[in-house]
Amino acid sequence: MRLSLLCFTLASIAAAQSTPRPRIRGLAHVSLYVHDLDASRAFYTQFLGFEESFSLPAVNGHGEMAFIKINDRQFIELAPETAASTDRLNHIALETNDAEAMRRYLASRGVRVPDHTPVGRIGNANFTVRDPDGHTVEIVQYLGDGWSARDRGKHLGPRRVSTRMMHAGILVGNLEPAVGFYSGILGFVETWRGSPTPARLSWVNLRAPDGTDYVEFMLYGDLPAQDHRGTQHHICLEVPSVPDAVAALNASPYRASYARPIEVKTGINRKRQANLFDPDGTRIELMEPATVDGKPAPSSAAPPPHP
Repeated sequence: MRLSLLCFTLASIAAAQSTPRPRIRGLAHVSLYVHDLDASRAFYTQFLGFEESFSLPAVNGHGEMAFIKINDRQFIELAPETAASTDRLNHIALETNDAEAMRRYLASRGVRVPDHTPVGRIGNANFTVRDPDGHTVEIVQYLGDGWSARDRGKHLGPRRVSTRMMHAGILVGNLEPAVGFYSGILGFVETWRGSPTPARLSWVNLRAPDGTDYVEFMLYGDLPAQDHRGTQHHICLEVPSVPDAVAALNASPYRASYARPIEVKTGINRKRQANLFDPDGTRIELMEPATVDGKPAPSSAAPPPHP
């Protein structure tokens, strides 16, 4: 019996080691729950200057989903909320070159995966898993005959405030398991740790293994209430100049209906940034790619909060 168990364990380890991880290029999209789709559409298209690539009836049959295009490989997906005053983050999506191979790889590493990789309603191969904090992570492969490929080169107007989603910020209640999943299994590489105080770590950045996009862990010992997570869960849009981007937003006709101030600040990471908030309170962060003086911001040695 013990010999059989040992053989099974060794076989499982060998299978995990022999199953290579497919490439992960970076963020494909972030899906947000919205209360009023028309109001959200207006914010992302009229104010931020993006264009809607396509839409679909919602899975539950109520309302519709809109795909707001940032570039040919990145979107913001707007989905009808399932309940009011809840977390606005539906899921984040990671782009891979082979979704089925990724499904097999994740299974070999002990991640719970579906029995097969389906082709979704817009023609891309995709499936979802859960990270240690319960966030839904979609794995997506853009197929040649899918809607994303069909739309390549379209809906990329000059009014876009940004041409790239730099990172997605997600809440993390326990750093070690999160790092184990994103770094140990998915292969993300830690690039920076930040905190406004030496007493407690606040942020950890991990870059996709085969690209430059990254996820930002927002660390909490006690996670915020469901109706306060929109200001923490966030999307970061890269802009060459935050002051120029803010000036363009202030000149937009939509600005008269946006009541919040827009302030240019320099963050702990020494990069200029400005925060916007969509109609549901989800934070949209504008950020420059380089630090204000070209020197990298030092990484924090502060301890993470305890769960």
